[in-house]
Amino acid sequence: MRSPSGREIPDEIDPVLEELVRGIIGQVADKWTMLILEVLEEHGTLRFTQIGKLTGGISQKMLTQTLRQMERDGFVSRTVYPVIPPKVEYSLTELGRSLGAAFCSVWEWAAARHADIAAARKAFEERNGDA
Repeated sequence: MRSPSGREIPDEIDPVLEELVRGIIGQVADKWTMLILEVLEEHGTLRFTQIGKLTGGISQKMLTQTLRQMERDGFVSRTVYPVIPPKVEYSLTELGRSLGAAFCSVWEWAAARHADIAAARKAFEERNGDA
């Protein structure tokens, strides 16, 4: 069997790999992860409060949770400096950069297919009276 991109898919999928892929997709589908990836890619190493300001609209709790998950998965590195008050900086790892690059292709796909999606939505609304 082949994927939509033409890659060969094994008949039996490793359940550990499947769980990993589902987890990564679930996390990356979260808007905060993608926005933080974008902010760190654009601005480089940043402190917690800078990430929050540049991300916009994220609560401190959600920012903490998202950064922890991203650190756990190896997408960001966290550096703590032993000063008072504590200084903590976050930066993308190579793994985080590669994830951002992978999602660039989603942006490119969406840009190329924007008119097709808009037409499909309009046709759906016309068929279903959702105008």
